[in-house]
Amino acid sequence: MLKAVILIGGPQKGTRFRPLSFEVPKPLFPVAGVPMIQHHIEACAQVPGMQEILLIGFYQPDEALTRFLEAAQQEFHLPVRYLQEFAPLGTGGGLYHFRDQILAGGPEAFFVLNADVCSDFPLSAMLDAHRHQPHPFLLLGTTANRTQSLNYGCIVENPQTHEVLHYVEKPSTFVSDVINCGIYLFSPEALKPLGDVFQRNQQDGQLCLPLGEDSSGLWRGAGTIRLEQDVFSALAGQGQIYVYLTEGIWSQIKSAGSALYASRLYLGQYQLTHPERLAKHTPGGPRIRGNVYIHPTAKVAPSAVLGPNVSIGEGVTVGEGVRLRESIVLHGATLQEHTCVLHSIVGWGSTVGRWARVEGTPNDPNPNDPRAHMDSESLFKDGKLLPAITILGCRVRIPAEVLILNSIVLPHKELSRSFTNQIIL
Repeated sequence: MLKAVILIGGPQKGTRFRPLSFEVPKPLFPVAGVPMIQHHIEACAQVPGMQEILLIGFYQPDEALTRFLEAAQQEFHLPVRYLQEFAPLGTGGGLYHFRDQILAGGPEAFFVLNADVCSDFPLSAMLDAHRHQPHPFLLLGTTANRTQSLNYGCIVENPQTHEVLHYVEKPSTFVSDVINCGIYLFSPEALKPLGDVFQRNQQDGQLCLPLGEDSSGLWRGAGTIRLEQDVFSALAGQGQIYVYLTEGIWSQIKSAGSALYASRLYLGQYQLTHPERLAKHTPGGPRIRGNVYIHPTAKVAPSAVLGPNVSIGEGVTVGEGVRLRESIVLHGATLQEHTCVLHSIVGWGSTVGRWARVEGTPNDPNPNDPRAHMDSESLFKDGKLLPAITILGCRVRIPAEVLILNSIVLPHKELSRSFTNQIIL
């Protein structure tokens, strides 16, 4: 029997995802036509012996999350439950806090997946490796180039046994080109080192008591466990942590630009996993170029040209002569006749007027470097907005015949002219 835990974080996280995370929790943002964490749940549900999927985070369980959980349970015929933390507990604190729920029923092992990663999730291969050579911790790793490896957890492995000899989270100098993917397979005994960290945090907290710290602040400190720094770095080289290397797709989803890149990766995967989700070129239908997802309720004019890498959400209207490329159009948006939308995300219920052009600048990995990943750079450099994809927040109105280039428009704005390289508040 197996279980899976998906770490979904909370509203304090995902700030780089704004303004898109204002309307919907980041884990429910649609990537390639389905909520981000549905890709995780689909992969877990396909593993033989999977009995339950648990989501751990500190979002308030709102209507959108409840609706998603109910739909997921019906679709995958598996219990999918949300366990809400009382406070942000880090990547390991929630696992320890809800250890009884995770170990209920006696699973032989459980997967732990970060919600903000895009992957082909080689979970069955990880399980085979674990059963061949059981250890408390198995990490999924991939390779990065020397420069970008500094942005991730770096793993030094024994090339023969794949034991993790050394682990450093976001090092300041080059350590290894093998990086942590944020996807793990843990044995039940993996929770013991988390308990040791919790006890140590409590003792450290008691030492601080004479300094006048209140006990509630103390408890939060004791409950916060960082898997990467507190567990992996401490246990590396002790024969407990091993790495399984993948050459499949993998990317982090930290910003809106990386969501667009993840959408491209998943749409490419659909060729193998869900060909029924990809739009086909039909007589009298729009022209499809490359991988395109169109929700069944969307209305798309036959003279529109879509693709590659386009995802069109529920209830969207696409007018005559529209050109869409490398973009996500969200629920209820309207693209009027002859608009051109390139490298952009059009928010829920937004309207783009006739002959308007909405365009961004892609920040894709270097196509000539097979080990390159998305750069999660900041929005600004030297006080200037860096060219990036264009994002229209919820219910934005763009007038006819204007250009919106490399800009971010916050929700509920009605524009009257063109904008370039601006954040419109």
